[in-house]
Order: sequence, then C-alpha cells, then structure tokens
Amino acid sequence: MSHARLAPRMSGAGSSPTAEISNKVRALTAQGHAVVNLGEGELDFPTPPAICAAGIAAIEDGDTKYTAVSGTAALKAAIRSKFARENALIYADDEVIAGAGAKQLIFNAFLATLAPGDEVIVPAPYWVSYPDMVRLAEGTPVIVACTPEQGWKLTPDALAAAITARTRWVVLNSPNNPTGAVYSPAEMKALTDVLLAHPDVLVMADDIYEHVRFDCAFATPAAIAPELRARTLTVNGLSKGYSMTGWRIGYAGGPAWLISAMQVLQSQSTSNPSTISQRAAIAALEGGLGFMAGWLDTLRARRAIVLEALGRIDGLSSDVPEGAFYVFADCRAMIGARAPDGRVIASDLDFATYLLDAAHVGVVHGSAFGTPGYIRIAYAVDTDTLRAACGRIEQACHALSRKAAA
Repeated sequence: MSHARLAPRMSGAGSSPTAEISNKVRALTAQGHAVVNLGEGELDFPTPPAICAAGIAAIEDGDTKYTAVSGTAALKAAIRSKFARENALIYADDEVIAGAGAKQLIFNAFLATLAPGDEVIVPAPYWVSYPDMVRLAEGTPVIVACTPEQGWKLTPDALAAAITARTRWVVLNSPNNPTGAVYSPAEMKALTDVLLAHPDVLVMADDIYEHVRFDCAFATPAAIAPELRARTLTVNGLSKGYSMTGWRIGYAGGPAWLISAMQVLQSQSTSNPSTISQRAAIAALEGGLGFMAGWLDTLRARRAIVLEALGRIDGLSSDVPEGAFYVFADCRAMIGARAPDGRVIASDLDFATYLLDAAHVGVVHGSAFGTPGYIRIAYAVDTDTLRAACGRIEQACHALSRKAAA
C-alpha cells in the first residue's frame, strides 16, 4: 500500500529511538555478537515475588475477564490510597484511571485535549515520546532547552517566556529521563508559581521515576501547589519503580472531566488493562517499598561504575544524576574524531553508532532527547556486564583519533 494513503499526522512522527536501538541490539545478538544494551530504560531486577504471586493467583482464580475500562474498584482504591499516602493528593473514584502503561495515559490525555495550533511546552532533554505524541494529537511541541549549568532543569524565567495564548500543556518530568535530574520542592514551587498566573494551562506531571532517587526529596506539582490540582494530570506507573515494564500498568490522577475523556478513548482502543496485571498492581501498591533500599544501593554502585569509566575517557564527561538510572554523558568533544576504519564521527548519532559497531554496546544519542552532543547510558543492567561494557566503551573511545578531527 502506498505511503500516500497514510494520514498527514504520520509525517511528523517516527518510531521510538530507544526501541530502535533495542531492535539493532537484538539483530546483532541474533548474528552471534555479544552485545550489551545500555539503551533501554528497564531495570534488570526481577519483579518482587509477592507481586508475581498476585498475578499468578489471578490466573489460578480465573480472574481473567474484562473489567471496568478504567480499572477494577480494588485497583482504583489502591491507586487513590497511594496518592494520598505518598503524595498528599486526595482523589475521588472518578478522578483516577489505570491504563496499559503510563505511556498510554499520557497519549490519551494529549489526544483528548489538543487541537491544531495548541502548544505543549516540553523541556529538553525530554523523554523521546513526548513531541511525537503531541504531533500525533495534532498539537505543536514547543521545546525549551535546559542546560547542564541549570542542572538540566526548566527555570521559572524560561517557562514564563515560553507560555503563549496557545499553550495548552506544560510537561514536567522528575526524576527526568534522560538526565536523572530531580526538581527540589523549592524548584518545583518556583515553576508552579509561574503556572498559577496562567489559569488556562494544563500541567502534565510525569512521575514515573518517583521512587528511583538517590538521597533527595521528591516533589510533584499538584502537591506543591494544591491550587493546580484541578488542572494537573499526575501520571505514574509500576514499570520503573517496581521493575514491571512488561506488566504494562500505569495510572493517573486528575480532574474528572479529563479522566472521563481519557476513559472514552481507552474504551475505544484497548479497553481495560490486563486483569492479571491489575491484581499484581494492587499487591505492588499495597505491599510497600521494602525492596527499594537494596535496589538503590545496587544502582548507586552501578552509577559509580559508569561515572568512574567516564572519568578515564578524555572527551566524555557527566554530572552526577540524582535519580532514574541513566547517565547523560557529554560527547561533544568526540564530534569530528576519526575511527580506525576512517569514518569521521560527525554527530552524537554517529558516536552512538560507532559504540554499537566497535564496542557492541548500545546507547541512545542525545538528539533523540532533543539535546545533541550527548549520549544516554542506562546502567540498570547486571553489574559485571555493566563493568565489562564500560571497559569496551573505554577501549573504543581510546581507538578514536581526535587529533585528526580538526
């Protein structure tokens, strides 16, 4: 079928770059290469046993039929309790929804609210899917560059300057993917103070990495500024904090009018999230986070392995991320370098491709996150494997001729 039959909205969207990296890694692995994927945002830890047991129990109990589109009453009660307990956010039953991952909920929120000409402010570096989701919903992403000098965080002045009469949403993601930056309560309040002056602007709080933080506080906009609660969608899920990526369960809290519209879209697309996964999600949300301290200790050690390796490579550097499980490394000094086979590294994509070809290590180029000149290294893999991969990156970087770059 000719591509001419595709809808115009498809012209502005592409496949997820992180998924593409994973596909390339799988292809090389299938060819017999020992490839390490440091490009995928997924913890290597197994889902905690009690959560798995709840999913198994659902199957054994025959709990495998349709549920309400927005989730079972028990799951929604667990979501409401989580928001109240951990975030001081009180929601009614019609103000929460569960979906097939946080990604689905974000997309449905944009689809339900954006019209051609509407703008969505997206701070960069950003999660790769935000701009394409906005475009698919026929909105216009407005990218606001953040810098390492600002800690990769949106400033109040930059936010105020970006808001126009067409601004429909502002996206705030903390801890951030890809940088690991975490907004302090004071920093978040400075942003919410700006937003309070713009009553027509909706707030998208992507809190998916909430529990993956190293010794810093967490702040979500609707809790910092309760006046914003009526126009804030607080999105979270189980993929990152509970190592449940494949279970596909996300949840959100927000105003009833928006949740209702998202439910309509979900009813006409996927319907309810997996019944089995819903049972597991209840166990996760009600079971506590006792496992998290050990996970964070392991991640902290892995973060140190990556940072120490970068410190040994002339031409790569990074600050110390406060959250998530990524290092966003500056590779601008590598641009223009020459590989042993003669190819010139002309971009961050070229550098990431070189590491995949020469070191058999997959990373994601910074341009995918709206910030050229960087690479994202995901360190949530087996520690020995990570150490070996970092050694391969070092070897590949030392093989580059940067003198010839000039």
